[in-house]
Amino acid sequence: MKTPTLAILMSLGGPLLAQTTPPATGMINPQFNASRPRATYPVPYGVPVPDDIAKVLVRVHGYLAANTPTRLVDRTTGAEITDLTKPNPNAMIERGAFNLVGYEWGVTYAGMLLAAESTSDGRFRDYVDQRLKFLAEKAEYFLAQTQAGAGQSAGGRGGMNPLRSMLNPRTLDDSGSMCFAMLKANHAGVGGDLRPLIDNYMTWVHVKQPRLADGTLSRSRPLPDSLWLDDLYMSVPALAQMGKLTGQQEYYDDAVKQITQFAARMFNREKGLWMHGWVQGMAVHPEFRWARANGWALLAMTELLDVLPESHPGRHAILDIYRRQIRALAELQGKDGRWHQLLDRPDSYLETSATALYAYCIARGVNRGWLDPLAHAPMAILAWHAVTTQVNETGQVENVCVGTGMGFDPAFYYHRPVSPLAAHGYGPVLLAGAEMLTLAKSGKAVINDEAMMFGHATGM
Repeated sequence: MKTPTLAILMSLGGPLLAQTTPPATGMINPQFNASRPRATYPVPYGVPVPDDIAKVLVRVHGYLAANTPTRLVDRTTGAEITDLTKPNPNAMIERGAFNLVGYEWGVTYAGMLLAAESTSDGRFRDYVDQRLKFLAEKAEYFLAQTQAGAGQSAGGRGGMNPLRSMLNPRTLDDSGSMCFAMLKANHAGVGGDLRPLIDNYMTWVHVKQPRLADGTLSRSRPLPDSLWLDDLYMSVPALAQMGKLTGQQEYYDDAVKQITQFAARMFNREKGLWMHGWVQGMAVHPEFRWARANGWALLAMTELLDVLPESHPGRHAILDIYRRQIRALAELQGKDGRWHQLLDRPDSYLETSATALYAYCIARGVNRGWLDPLAHAPMAILAWHAVTTQVNETGQVENVCVGTGMGFDPAFYYHRPVSPLAAHGYGPVLLAGAEMLTLAKSGKAVINDEAMMFGHATGM
């Protein structure tokens, strides 16, 4: 390339002429920002500002606080029930936009606790404290009511006992995620005395849930001895936290076993991705790599690595799978920062909850030193920016896939509806924002320098 004349350099403007050395790594040069066409970026670009992250978290909190009331009411009159000494067969928890129990809300409570930690904003802590105390108190009420013979039994189906899943869990969906949230709350000193509920949940996860002959947690649907990738999140984080709480090795061992034995059947090591479902006895399995289920698996490994002792013999294997999956996700991230409903099928729609899960897990890995910041922080940053475009002004999270069973054809996944009332989106967004806030404050939130890309890469 010929040396530019002084006239040409002058025509480029003084600031460009004055830029003789690249800015510090990770810094965006505002002089080049001004000359780059912002319209080419479909989402915000650059290192996120902590105040901007906090505003998104507060907006989500505000929406959820307004739409998850804590009142016990009579289903026939709508009047609040304040006397808990009298059984009432018509008692119910006032319904907002979302339930206060369930695996989706277990993730939400965990996200609120992390947001409280990263923002030091008491509103997030209060949200969890008030609702878990409410649930613990009302669990005693419904248990006493059951024992008195009013309403349905603790094991009955239907709406007459809204806390059946707490009193008598029968699936991992009932138990694991809520147990994990309560263990985290217990550690944070939030929610009152949750240990009886924790122990009840853990008995199901660790003892009663059906398993294959080798101890792998299984379900009886859609066929006997089915493995659902989702169940890694519905079990592993709770087991890991129980290990931390009690110091008992058996919980850590069970958590590691679930990931490694699921991986032996469902993780494609060459592709770095998981299939959604596996059924014992099937010779050939259709491998549909559903984004949110891959997110549940990555989240399970993230939460396990967070507390698994460095000396545990299974730690290296978990870390290897975690890093392989993130390497695969790096190749599949879309230009706007999101991932597709079926990860390796770019004609499937872009989905928010999975993107938020990946943003959290990658940012957590950078913050914990499991991942190289320069190689991985940009992934998490771009994903977080993409997520923020899906949080509307009211605090709803849009383009979230509704609850999804195991499918055996691609159309099943392609045509799952999306809705801001899909509860699966809120916990992941809170987790992602909270961890991104920590990343933004750490100095590890680096992206490729625009000046270097614009100047050096073009030979100037």
